[in-house]
Amino acid sequence: MIRLLTNLYDLAGALCILTAIAFKTRFNFSTPYWTWRLHTAFPDAKIPGGKAGFLRFALEYARWAFQIRRLR
Repeated sequence: MIRLLTNLYDLAGALCILTAIAFKTRFNFSTPYWTWRLHTAFPDAKIPGGKAGFLRFALEYARWAFQIRRLR
């Protein structure tokens, strides 16, 4: 039960991180920074799993960023 609550808390935090990133970049994800970030994460320019895979990787990154902020 505690593990489920922890996962839900991390998910909520990850969604907050993604929302904050979206607002900070004014929802413009085609800037040179984001192009660079995408190419460093996926050097062969092929994202495993297509759009669903991209969303999964974005959520994993946001969850990691949230946990780092909490210093867990």
